[in-house]
Amino acid sequence: MNIVNKITLRQLKQNKRRTLVTIIGVIISVAMVTAVAVLATSFQDFMKQVTIASDGEWHVEYANTPANQLPTIQEDEQTDELVVTNDLGYAEFDGAERESKPYLFFKEMNEAGFDLFPVQLTEGRLPQSSGEVLINENILADTKTDLGIGTTFTVDIGQRVALNSEQPLGQETSIQYEDKKALEKLKPKQTKTFTVVGTMESTIWERSWSPGYTILHYLDPSTLNEGDKVNSIAKVNNVNSSIYDNAEHLAEQTGAEEIHYHDSLLRYYGVTDHSNLKKTFFSLIVILMLIIMIGSISLIYNAFAISVSERSKHLGMLSSIGATKRQKRNSVFFEGGVIGAISIPIGILSGIAGIAATFMFINPIIQEVANVDQKLSVVVTPISLVSAVVVSAVTILISSYLPARKASKLTAMDAIRQTQDVKLTGKAVKTSKLVRKMFGMEAEIGLKNLKRNKKRYKATVFSLVISIILFLTVSFFTDNIKKSLELTQADINYDIKLSGFEDVSADDIKPYTQLEGVTASTFIRTIYLSASVEEKKVPEVVKDYKQRPLDNGKYSYSVNLYAMDDESFRKYAGEIGKKTDDMIEADQPSAILVNEITYNDQSSGRVIETEGILTNVNETLTLHSIRGETEQKGLGEIEIAALTDQLPMGITSTSRPGGVDLITSEQMLETFLSNQKPEHARNTLYLNSSDPMKTQEAIEEIKPSHIRAYNVEQSRQQQERMLLFMSVFTYGFIALISAISIANIFNTISTSIAIRKREFAMLKSVGMTPKGFNKMINYESIFYGFKALIYGLPISIACMGAIYVSLRHTFTYGFALPWISILYVIIAIFIIVGSTMLYSIRKIKKQNIIEGLRQENL
Repeated sequence: MNIVNKITLRQLKQNKRRTLVTIIGVIISVAMVTAVAVLATSFQDFMKQVTIASDGEWHVEYANTPANQLPTIQEDEQTDELVVTNDLGYAEFDGAERESKPYLFFKEMNEAGFDLFPVQLTEGRLPQSSGEVLINENILADTKTDLGIGTTFTVDIGQRVALNSEQPLGQETSIQYEDKKALEKLKPKQTKTFTVVGTMESTIWERSWSPGYTILHYLDPSTLNEGDKVNSIAKVNNVNSSIYDNAEHLAEQTGAEEIHYHDSLLRYYGVTDHSNLKKTFFSLIVILMLIIMIGSISLIYNAFAISVSERSKHLGMLSSIGATKRQKRNSVFFEGGVIGAISIPIGILSGIAGIAATFMFINPIIQEVANVDQKLSVVVTPISLVSAVVVSAVTILISSYLPARKASKLTAMDAIRQTQDVKLTGKAVKTSKLVRKMFGMEAEIGLKNLKRNKKRYKATVFSLVISIILFLTVSFFTDNIKKSLELTQADINYDIKLSGFEDVSADDIKPYTQLEGVTASTFIRTIYLSASVEEKKVPEVVKDYKQRPLDNGKYSYSVNLYAMDDESFRKYAGEIGKKTDDMIEADQPSAILVNEITYNDQSSGRVIETEGILTNVNETLTLHSIRGETEQKGLGEIEIAALTDQLPMGITSTSRPGGVDLITSEQMLETFLSNQKPEHARNTLYLNSSDPMKTQEAIEEIKPSHIRAYNVEQSRQQQERMLLFMSVFTYGFIALISAISIANIFNTISTSIAIRKREFAMLKSVGMTPKGFNKMINYESIFYGFKALIYGLPISIACMGAIYVSLRHTFTYGFALPWISILYVIIAIFIIVGSTMLYSIRKIKKQNIIEGLRQENL
């Protein structure tokens, strides 16, 4: 170790407080970088586990693959395990007690299928040979049957087909009725004998509305005939973007009819075949890493800049005894290396520990709210560690470069005179006369102090600006990620949907609304109509979608007119701030227009959010009933009573260009129709329940066969789970950014105040009172805050614009500034600056004036 480095180490030891502040700043920065990297990998792993637990661990499905081509897929270098499945079909179930579930559904798979798919054994064992089956435990609980373990039974298995079209029907399609008669039939194909060897929980192939109880049969691929076609499902050994090209090649080689990817799992490997999604993902990663690095660099740079400022006399002494520019520059780099060697390991451990503590706190909440067995575990990968180390090291290098360059240019005379930081001219410290008139002499002195110490002033303002940018851009980023997630999720705001009602009265739906556990209900009559809309009221996206108007220059819109029961409508109108009395008493029939649509544009691959129609309150729409493809009958005008983007329970958005949703009450609908009966109408009862599955069972016991029940609890839970996970990520990340920002500000201001001990002692020596001194400090805080906001807000808005443009590769919706976050920032800046300066001043308040004037270092 050379003499200059030895002297640098001695200086670090002698100035323990400054060294400690610098180390803490770097530790916080490294901890943030590490926490973000570990949080990302841990969250990614958690979502993989949740998806595997619910949908199975597979990546590519080759539908209808010839049996003789299975070895080709099995022997492919990318295939790790191969699941072979086949839907045998349905059999009549004599023991069925529910009219909506009269079948047994037989699905067969090889041994790998029982391992890779979420088959939860409850009793007995898994099938191991042909003829052995595993039955859904609900068969024994819900029906009258003797299909216990060890039972052998013979059934005729066939295919469900629609009566009119002969179209095959699967487990996703419930039984449809008309006039209480099923609109399907079962076409038997083969007779099979099976032996029950175990029971299992409900599987992913059976929903609450599925018409058949699932039975899993063991499939031995060697028994398949050459002409048989099965579904081959591959788990690949190395998940990367080459999976798509390889799957296309294998499908062409084997003659598989279709390829299905496990997109919900692949996206958590960072693999997607959507180019727009890739652009969004990578551009957001770049923006996010730049934000983190800028915040870290600003924090560490200020620490090193202050260090060099304090060490200026020491560096000048080195220069006076012959130290070269290179030696002085390297002394700062050496200091950075020492600080990094201490801080980076501690910062990495602190980041990991912080994430572990966070997971320990939120895991019980996630498991309770999201109803999952999986936990967030700390996953530290070599890539995340190396990334944290490299980003931290580069950050320290960049942060120390400018101070090192400054140190190399410092001459001995400048250092001894201490003139490099304060260079005064009359123009430099000139202030407006208005400042003294409005705020007094203390404000003028405070402003002159800031101008006199321009470098420290700029460093502090820079720290504040960076903090503003960090908080607002990250807040905007996370809010928009949540918004994007919401756009991709089904807008499910109910638990159970009952359809199939014909002419219905309140007495007809009363038995369902009074079931135990039902917390809310809404009965909605949906009428499908059309409207002709003037071109000036049609948004551009609709024109692009529709391409050309009708002969009369107007555009044809499809209209969903929803009529809610009067009580539910009154409650909904109140939620959006509309009084129903005004609507009901009016002579003109009126409705509330849901004027926001979200749809997936297939041509661009983007999710787009836009207005449905350009209209205002009190304007009218002329509605027509639809008869056939072209014939329309005018029904009259309906007034738009309110515009909203809020949907009531049971109603989902139109989600298509050229379509709008109107919501009115049953009473106003009768007035509008004037006893006319529309051609296309549907009646639906929507229920919310404290226990949807139990309510579903109760409904099945009392409903007639022509009423269909659809339970969306599983889909709704998945949506809430995704939003919860995103909220955890969002607020955790904002907490980290807020911590780094506050630490940055506190470090910069407190150190700057400590350095100004001599200056403050001089002001007191010439007669400044404690009251005047506090007043000066308060005005300095205000000047810092205003200056930071003047620069920080416009730059933050520009960064938000960059994030918005990045997201537009995949999602299209209006740009909206986060006004609440901006208000929080404005308040927080003045609170943090003011409290930090008061804290720092309190520490030097009782110092002796003589000691302060003699003070040269911390």
